[in-house]
Amino acid sequence: MGDKAHAHPGAAGRATAADHPASVRNVVLVGHCGSGKTTLVEALALTAGAVNRAGRVEDGGTVSDYDEIEHRQQRSVQLSLVPVEWDGIKVNLLDTPGYADFVGELRAGLRAADAALFVVSASDGVDGSTRMVWEECAAVGMPRAIVVTHLEAARVDFEEMTRTCAQAFGGDDPDAVLPLYLPLHGPQGPDGHAPVTGLTGLLSRKLFDYSSGEREESEPGEEQLPDLEEARNRLIEGIIAESEDETLMDRYLGGEQIDVKTLIEDLERAVARGAFFPVLAAAPAADGARQGLGTVELLELVTRGFPTPLEREAPRVTTVDGRARDLTACDPDGPLVAEVVKTSSDPYVGRVSLVRVFSGTLRPDRTVHVSGHGLADRGHEDHDVDERVGALSAPFGKQQRALSHCIAGDLACVAKLGRAETGDTLSAKDDPLLMEPWQMPDPLLPLAIQAHSKADEDKLSQGLGRLVAEDPTMRLEQNQDTHQVVLWCLGEAHADVALERLRSRYGVQVDVVPHRVSLRETFGGRSGGRGRHVKQSGGHGQFAICEIEVEPLPGGSGIEFVDKVVGGAVPRQFIPSVEKGVRAQAARGLAAGHPLIDVRVTLLDGKAHSVDSSDAAFQTAGALALREAAAEATIHLLEPVAEVTVLVGDDYVGAVMSDLSGRRGRVLGTEQTAGGRTLVRAEVPEIEIGRYAVDLRSLSHGTARFQRAYARHEPMPAQVAEKVRQQTEDG
Repeated sequence: MGDKAHAHPGAAGRATAADHPASVRNVVLVGHCGSGKTTLVEALALTAGAVNRAGRVEDGGTVSDYDEIEHRQQRSVQLSLVPVEWDGIKVNLLDTPGYADFVGELRAGLRAADAALFVVSASDGVDGSTRMVWEECAAVGMPRAIVVTHLEAARVDFEEMTRTCAQAFGGDDPDAVLPLYLPLHGPQGPDGHAPVTGLTGLLSRKLFDYSSGEREESEPGEEQLPDLEEARNRLIEGIIAESEDETLMDRYLGGEQIDVKTLIEDLERAVARGAFFPVLAAAPAADGARQGLGTVELLELVTRGFPTPLEREAPRVTTVDGRARDLTACDPDGPLVAEVVKTSSDPYVGRVSLVRVFSGTLRPDRTVHVSGHGLADRGHEDHDVDERVGALSAPFGKQQRALSHCIAGDLACVAKLGRAETGDTLSAKDDPLLMEPWQMPDPLLPLAIQAHSKADEDKLSQGLGRLVAEDPTMRLEQNQDTHQVVLWCLGEAHADVALERLRSRYGVQVDVVPHRVSLRETFGGRSGGRGRHVKQSGGHGQFAICEIEVEPLPGGSGIEFVDKVVGGAVPRQFIPSVEKGVRAQAARGLAAGHPLIDVRVTLLDGKAHSVDSSDAAFQTAGALALREAAAEATIHLLEPVAEVTVLVGDDYVGAVMSDLSGRRGRVLGTEQTAGGRTLVRAEVPEIEIGRYAVDLRSLSHGTARFQRAYARHEPMPAQVAEKVRQQTEDG
């Protein structure tokens, strides 16, 4: 596992189709923004011989962050797959964005992977969001390892960093988080900083020197042995503590020397089942070097210690009508079950779907069934269609390298699946199946947009449809009350990328406009109104008179219409017409143009004409009566109130509660949860939490999450209502 007594030869770099799940490793790289994930992927690709220098593939371009938006923003904004080959094993490296706005891409990477590399910057430490992802992985038993980067920074202490990782990730068992290597330092520079030039293998007691640009092996000096032995003994004890061989600890404590081969085998088994989490160090290759520091060791850990897809439990699968279906885990000869984990658009190829195959074998030019269910609330219609698979390929930067097939356990890009969206299931057309969708965060930042021009308006609907098909963490809303098109995003950076993709990829220019919440109106007290619609202009005239009384009702009552006409003053056939007119006017609003709710409208009296009365005339009279009643009454503006739950670290509870109160919120209570976090429940006017997704992240340093749900409409304070009315008039 990279700690062998001889240097490991690099393997050739071109990715090919795997022939057996045992020869595949799917690894997702996780870490905060700037931790060095993309640089590490490129260093691993260089060591494996897949690229020539500095992350360049042989035919140009970089293996990751090749999107134009990523170049402009200088950070990853999407999931990238980089397949490399090492020691006969195909390693699918899934590079994820570290910024919280793109957590949907991270979740997709976790879904597609069987193990995770947590990349931690030695200069920045472990942030709260990385801890939360670690806990998610722990909850599902995903094997993990930790890679410490940025060792070149001055005053970086690797040993201190491993202790930090043990505290952050070890939980009740910090001895399950231990280094496999110690850094080997070169001569001190003028500033007193001694750069890391190699690694010392704790189990093999060998030095691996990278200072020449190639991994060179040697024996440690006498002065290095004391520190090496102390760390080695602790590592051995940590491995034995997680060993499935219960006699091993007794033999070790009895003074028996456990051979290195047994220790490595036990280490690999503990890593594969998610019981032990090794810490390694890595750095990109220096100019002219072929191998980056620690990259050989890391590739050996991945290929020998991380589980194969065969060791992953089969996903929960049903038929499209909901009946459970049992699957043999990762059987290339089983029924086809694959999942679209990412969707993108290529200007030359069209829609490209990144697919993880969980069962069966996917082949080009075959017809498959595409099922998408459960995302109707995000603008995705349920769909079941048959489509012909285009070419299969392995992505490498902007290039696509053709594959002949993709077996269970492997990943591939599929071209020309025009209806497939992220999260969809691919299965055999004569045996359609559906995978349980993975958990995706709710988009909670509204972005109200409108087409910039008539030409953009014609393309807007199609562009937005493609955008949400690619990214299920976005939600498209056509608000019927405010008549706004609202794109719900995870944060400002997410929104910026969405607008940029609309412009550059789909040729749609939009303007961002202030987001409006769905306000309502109601009567502040009892009032009456008379609607008189009498016109004569040749031929049949129009005649309808009605008298109504309006009174407020408790919240949630809607509109109640009561008929108390006596003596046939309003003929029976026209009473529904009055109600229709009242309800139509209520929907249009009265004082400020917002829908009227929570009132009882009672029809008391009226007059009709034997010839000139009609359905339309009484509808108009009903509307006029309601408007007259409103003119004589106080009309309250009602605002929507959301039930908000915030899961936040105990250190930030006070700040969160204070902030909610400042938003006119009412804190309903708190509840202690696991992991040193508190669940805060509150009711907050929706008009006050439009940017809460952004503000909460800043307030909690990215460690808090919140959910919101509509609770009810309630009267808006007079000063706030007046401000809203003024804004409406000015607008």
